Amino acid sequence: MKNILKLFQTLSVIFFITLIAACSHPISISPIDKFDRNNPVSNKNVAYVMTDAQRSQKVTTSGGGGDKVDYQPYRDLEKAIRDGLSSVYKNVIVVSSKSDTKAFIENEISFVFTPIITTTSSSESVFTWPPTNFDIDLNCSVINAAGTEITSFTVKGSGQAEFSEFKSNFGLAGQRAASDLSQKLKERLLSDPSLH
Repeated sequence: MKNILKLFQTLSVIFFITLIAACSHPISISPIDKFDRNNPVSNKNVAYVMTDAQRSQKVTTSGGGGDKVDYQPYRDLEKAIRDGLSSVYKNVIVVSSKSDTKAFIENEISFVFTPIITTTSSSESVFTWPPTNFDIDLNCSVINAAGTEITSFTVKGSGQAEFSEFKSNFGLAGQRAASDLSQKLKERLLSDPSLH
């Protein structure tokens, strides 16, 4: 009977550890920094492509202690993309397709950006689940209103956070990466003469 009880206790502990290790925690990676959109350097109007299906897409990446985190990268990072574009261009609109020529004509759109987002996260902590490191890769193809490709580029946002900073904001590393992404996007746009 003692052996059966010990076996049951051991199996219960293994099950509990597996359950904890397999769990994923929801976080938000929306940027937290305020971004200056008041002084665009270009008088051009631009659009970016984002669909409702992309906004509802959920991604799961690594946290600490063997746990994972899940979030909606397109929904959470739409503000970061809009902030980066709005800091350079006069007007920014969103469309659900890069072939929406009617919207491009009505809004006098010069460039259409199609973003593809990939994210990674990690933490060296074995005791806490929030990620301490977060990276966002934004791959953008750019066409003009007629559909001709102008350029394509990649920018990367990175963010870190220590356990002592988390408090109740468990997505802090991702939010810092999102703010970094906005700034890097702005710098990339300003450095490319084909996008002026």
